[in-house]
Amino acid sequence: MKKTHNPKSAPKAIGPYSIANEYNNLIFLSGQLPVDMETGEMVKNDVEKETLIILTNIKNILEELGSSMDKVLKTTVYLKNMDDFTKMNEIYGKFFMENHPSRSAFQVAKLPKDSDVEIEVIAIK
Repeated sequence: MKKTHNPKSAPKAIGPYSIANEYNNLIFLSGQLPVDMETGEMVKNDVEKETLIILTNIKNILEELGSSMDKVLKTTVYLKNMDDFTKMNEIYGKFFMENHPSRSAFQVAKLPKDSDVEIEVIAIK
């Protein structure tokens, strides 16, 4: 049975979608933008800081839903500029030090709210 979640540890959705959907033992997390949860403001023009905020938010969301970063199976990273891949990857590696999830990374023309990076994950509960 499908179960939808809009966790308190997540930035509010900016459209008609759920932050997370759970099915059987899997959590499908919608793409996350770099919203600082303390200020509610979106961080821009600093891919490293944006990646840090996004992955911190993802970690908090997964923990609230009964999962963790070590249970992430797959990530998808969207970058406005693929030249930022190395900077993003440096921060990303600090969150996934062992048992690396599968990953895809794409350069896209534009992201919501003019973000430089967006990340979505699939994890085991």
